[in-house]
Amino acid sequence: MKFYLNGNWENRDQVTEVTNPYDNSIVDVVPKATEADIETALQSAVKGAASMAETTGYERFEILRRTADLIQQRSEDLAELLSKEEGKTLPESRLEVDRSVQTMELSGEEAKRISGEQLPLDGGKDVRNRLGFTLRVPCGVVVAISPFNFPLNLVCHKVGPALAAGNAVILKPASDTPLVSLEFVKILLEAGLPPLGIQCLTGSGAVIGGGLCADPRVRKITFTGSREVGEDICRVAGLKKVTMELGSNCPLIVLPDADLDAAAQAAAVSGYANAGQVCISTQRLIVADEIHEAMVDRLQTKIATVTAGNQLDATTTMGPMVRSSDAERVQNWISQAVDEGARLVCGGERDGAVMQATLLDHTTSAMKINREELFGPAVAVMKAKDVHEAIRLANDTEYGLSAGVFTQDIDAAMRFAREVQSGNIHINWSPFWRTDLMPYGGLKGSGMGKEGPKYAVEEMTETKAVVIHTK
Repeated sequence: MKFYLNGNWENRDQVTEVTNPYDNSIVDVVPKATEADIETALQSAVKGAASMAETTGYERFEILRRTADLIQQRSEDLAELLSKEEGKTLPESRLEVDRSVQTMELSGEEAKRISGEQLPLDGGKDVRNRLGFTLRVPCGVVVAISPFNFPLNLVCHKVGPALAAGNAVILKPASDTPLVSLEFVKILLEAGLPPLGIQCLTGSGAVIGGGLCADPRVRKITFTGSREVGEDICRVAGLKKVTMELGSNCPLIVLPDADLDAAAQAAAVSGYANAGQVCISTQRLIVADEIHEAMVDRLQTKIATVTAGNQLDATTTMGPMVRSSDAERVQNWISQAVDEGARLVCGGERDGAVMQATLLDHTTSAMKINREELFGPAVAVMKAKDVHEAIRLANDTEYGLSAGVFTQDIDAAMRFAREVQSGNIHINWSPFWRTDLMPYGGLKGSGMGKEGPKYAVEEMTETKAVVIHTK
């Protein structure tokens, strides 16, 4: 498959193989962009930004509306391609494609709602005969760097709002999962996007991302990925607007009065969806002492129904991880936790990139599996004597993306909402929940800025203050 640059689909001599993580079969190859391609993309995007700025909000709405319709029409083909390159099961891929339709619909609607406000200049001194208002204008060139785990919907969350706001976009899809992103670019162009409104470069993230993020012609960067890479981007970005959606190790608290069956079901769904490769997966399960054994027993029963294997097989409920090396890393973290005193309740085995759903009990906050982002199919259980200790354990991390609690105690729930340091708070559900219109983003090491089309459009625009001075 070719990449899209300066209004053309192009090949290069050097390519990257995109493989199915289950059996390492080659799905397709993509070109490796060069430093010269980066410069071409920047020059083209500057021209594209001027072209996009001339479009009306309604014209951009029509493009994004048609894009949503085309994604819907091709949903099964997109889902199959997504499963082949990423490793998630077909039902999971179909859900992602369906969400992508909504993300583009919402982005299109927001294109019609970009507005400023009248300034209350009368509240200042010496303001007679003056009228003030604000204008929201596009940033210009937006660099969008997307992750492998949601290679269509998270691309839509970046590209949709950026185009809705009237920007041009340079898209860098994840090296492991670029194919569905390239198909998305084809759909955008078919829907009527100006040819220079988007560029899409494939290849090394270190080469492409670094070169784009440091360039002063780029005004806005939106990135989803690891905290380490996010910090590197911020160091080279300089005076640019940035949205950083970074990692986490999300906690789920279960208090004594919780519905344990509902909590166990939520933990099972949220811990192992997409083989645990979701920023808001439940990684740390913090359970009150008196219900600890009952909760672990219920969760173990739920995990027993998880079938890991070929993501294209209808009987599989959890596909492989995106790389065998990642599955090996997860297995090593599990072994390290066991060596430090954790009890392996179930799982812990792998075959290539297929990692079994794993449950660890009697873990501590000092263990690596509770300190860092695992990004794999394992849940680590810790005990807490009361809600105060549970909240302390939940906050004992550098991250703060999403957190959940199960309780019928409204006072405990509200204390959790106020005191847990997380950008998304869920009461009587797990951290693993997002609808595409909500504001979504983290605190602390989990990043800055918000996604969700309404909120992302605000991030993708800049504000001018205009004052009319009359006689």
